[in-house]
Amino acid sequence: MSEIRPGTVLPADRQPVTLRTSDGLSLVGELALPAHRPAAATLICLHPLPTQGGMMDSHVFRKAAFRLPALADLAVLRFNTRGTSSKHGTSHGEFGDGEAERHDVAAAIDYCVAAGLPRRWLLGWSFGTELALKWGNDPAVEGAILLSPALHRATDADLGTWAASGRPLVALVPEFDDYLRPDEARARFARAPQAEVVAVDGAKHLWVGEPYVRIVLNEIVRRVNPGAWPLPAEWKDRA
Repeated sequence: MSEIRPGTVLPADRQPVTLRTSDGLSLVGELALPAHRPAAATLICLHPLPTQGGMMDSHVFRKAAFRLPALADLAVLRFNTRGTSSKHGTSHGEFGDGEAERHDVAAAIDYCVAAGLPRRWLLGWSFGTELALKWGNDPAVEGAILLSPALHRATDADLGTWAASGRPLVALVPEFDDYLRPDEARARFARAPQAEVVAVDGAKHLWVGEPYVRIVLNEIVRRVNPGAWPLPAEWKDRA
């Protein structure tokens, strides 16, 4: 047994992918799959604001890809939205302020459907929550988990559309968020009766610190593959 630490990378089948958008762009991505068994569910990661450094390698998503295929049998798709760069490369196009990115969200969902990946959930963070709420309400998606939703670009009408769909919405809201704190989040998300707002004591918008990363990953797994919850703090190869 070995302790799972911030830099731990657990076994997975990791492969680079290229997403093709309907408006002709190529987006850089990576798919991480369980190494020795089929995926139980799929996370489609929508990253924070690229003009403020958000990308597919933003730390919560990187750690999700490093841990959850092994610990929870989850497939994790990360990608750079249009015009975004990371160590994996730069996606074509230019930042579209959340509008043109509708094509990016659709390309990611379509990729997962074509690949036969099961039980697809959107996992948005900050700007990525706006993309999930505005453009991710798709019959091919089972639900959405929102980390630090700001509700700047997403409107009450978008929440109403999710409400009508009945698809699950889970919002993880930091106690000390810079944009939307738990009480206001509960009021805003009340438009979607199925929405669950989870307040995280002591957390901030960027979820800095291993204790908060563990909370986030556990809350994700609790909804998406509850049989693997709670996540262990140590790793023993199950192969």
